[in-house]
Amino acid sequence: MVAASHARAATIITDPPLRGALTQGGFALGSTWADARITLDGVPVAHVNGHYLLAFDRDAGPAADLLITRASAVPDHRPLAIAPRAWRIEHVDAPFHPPAMPDDAFAAIRREELARIDAARSANASAEGWRQGFQWPARGRISGLFGSQRTYRGGVAGSYHGGTDIALPSGTIYNAPADGVVVLAADKPFTLEGNLLMLDHGMGLVSAFLHSSALLVKEGDRVTQGQPIGKVGMTGRASGPHLHWGMRWREARLDPLLFAPAIA
Repeated sequence: MVAASHARAATIITDPPLRGALTQGGFALGSTWADARITLDGVPVAHVNGHYLLAFDRDAGPAADLLITRASAVPDHRPLAIAPRAWRIEHVDAPFHPPAMPDDAFAAIRREELARIDAARSANASAEGWRQGFQWPARGRISGLFGSQRTYRGGVAGSYHGGTDIALPSGTIYNAPADGVVVLAADKPFTLEGNLLMLDHGMGLVSAFLHSSALLVKEGDRVTQGQPIGKVGMTGRASGPHLHWGMRWREARLDPLLFAPAIA
C-alpha cells in the first residue's frame, strides 16, 4: 500500500479557533454566537447554534475574508490566509468519452446527467454528518490524487481530477464516510461517472462515489457513518476497478484526504 502525502488538519489560532486545513481544497470548522451572522467573502454562511463549516476550492486564491457580526457587538473580522498547493500531472489510459458515441450524442446525454448532478448538489438535505470526523469509505492503494491535471488516451487534455481514487477489486463494499442523505443514486450508469452515488452531509457538504458496480441504497435514504452503501467497480470512464471519492461544498471542490485520517 502506498502512503499518500498531504497536508494534515491544523488548528488555526483565532478567537475562538478554527479547526481544519486552510489550504486549497481544504476546510475549517468554527463556532461563534448562536445569534451571529457569518459571511465568507461577502457570501452568507449558514450555522447551527453558532457551529459552521467553511471550505476552499482547489483553485482558491491566497486570502479569504471571514466576517462575523451580531446585534450591539463589534464585528469580528478575520482575514484568512489560504495556503497554495502544487498539483501533479497524471495520464489516464481511458478515452475522454465513450469512443463509440458521436460528440453531439455525448453532449446531449451529458447535459441531462449534469442537470441531475446539479439538482442533487442543491438538495440542502438536513443532516449532521458535516460535524463528524470523517472515515475512509474503503481502504486500499491510493491510485489517483485530488487536484491532479489529467490527460486521456490520445493525449486529450481534461480537467483536473476532482477526487481521490482508491484501487480495490470489483465488488468490494464501501461505506458512508459520515452520516448523510442519499440525494442521487443512478438508475443506470452515467457516461463518465458510471453508477454514481451522492450523499448530502448537511450544510452544503456533499460526497460523490463514482464507478460503482452496484449501489446498496436508494435516493432519500438516510445513512449513518460506516453503513455499507455501494460496491466498487469500473463503470463509466475508468481504466480499472476503483472507488472515486469526491467532495464539494457549494461550488468548491475539496480534497477528501484532508477530511479523513491519514491512510498508510
